[in-house]
Amino acid sequence: MKSNATLGKEGERKAIEYLTRKGWVILAQNYRYKRGELDIIGLENEVLVFVEVKYRKSNRFGFPEDFVDDHKVKMIRTTATNYIEEKNWLKDIRFDIISITDREELKHFRDAF
Repeated sequence: MKSNATLGKEGERKAIEYLTRKGWVILAQNYRYKRGELDIIGLENEVLVFVEVKYRKSNRFGFPEDFVDDHKVKMIRTTATNYIEEKNWLKDIRFDIISITDREELKHFRDAF
């Protein structure tokens, strides 16, 4: 049985493959600031996008995207703010969620929050 960390890394790998096929440039993966982490930071055209990847074995207990709660959104926003300031980014930003299940179902929620 795979650990949650292993499943998470698999999900991030699949998400990056999906995004690069769509023409994105991946700038960072697992960017950390204090207690927060951004799974993927990428560029889609001129938009800086912060992507939260949620990977679940099944939808039995809810869809993966449902596990991005208010606390997680706050942590993502705080960490993203640090990245924006660090890079002096002055253009558009967006927050997306990529939801993946074991049955290879990948859903991309653009501008999720």
